[in-house]
Amino acid sequence: MFGLFKSNPSKKMRKEYDQLLERAMLAQRKGDIKTYSMLTAESEALWKKIEEVEKQQ
Repeated sequence: MFGLFKSNPSKKMRKEYDQLLERAMLAQRKGDIKTYSMLTAESEALWKKIEEVEKQQ
């Protein structure tokens, strides 16, 4: 019953992950490969954190 009001931390992280991927895609389209690779690396690190959080739940 009280679990109803708890926030889901992975939901917020997934939204941030999607935003990072979108920014990376836009950077790639503009030809900025350096920014694309940095954003992709950030998103991969965030995805690992998301997987860890979901395993704990």
